[in-house]
Amino acid sequence: MPDSSETSSDTPSDTCEIVPTAEPALRAIAMPADTNPHGDIFGGWLLCQMDLAGGSVAARQARGRVVTVAITAMTFHRPVMVGDEVTCFSTIERVGRTSITVKTESWVRRGVGDDQIKVTEGVFTYVRVGVDGRPQPIVAPAQNDAT
Repeated sequence: MPDSSETSSDTPSDTCEIVPTAEPALRAIAMPADTNPHGDIFGGWLLCQMDLAGGSVAARQARGRVVTVAITAMTFHRPVMVGDEVTCFSTIERVGRTSITVKTESWVRRGVGDDQIKVTEGVFTYVRVGVDGRPQPIVAPAQNDAT
């Protein structure tokens, strides 16, 4: 039976999380150049990876250029280490007239193991824009369109 020191650091998300089965939106390896002076991966680097992943999913849905307008509900559950394989999974939560809200989760695989650990999750909002940078309506995909 684990003692309290082993379980006290567990959050509810650590105990019941299931790795998403959807196609990853992005994969990257955390490198030494992505660390702060103490050797920890910058939260900003991970945030950037998540924004790239969510933006890619949003752009496909919007069928055009999107820009990030908000990041909400950002939670860092565990640190990312140098050498971790970071995988971002993004799912569309809501589609509005010009905006798309995307939830992105980041998971890591450490070393050569197969176990994955959820490290971060956040909600990103993107707006479809035209060449002039102004908001544009999101056109619904055609019913017979496979993409």
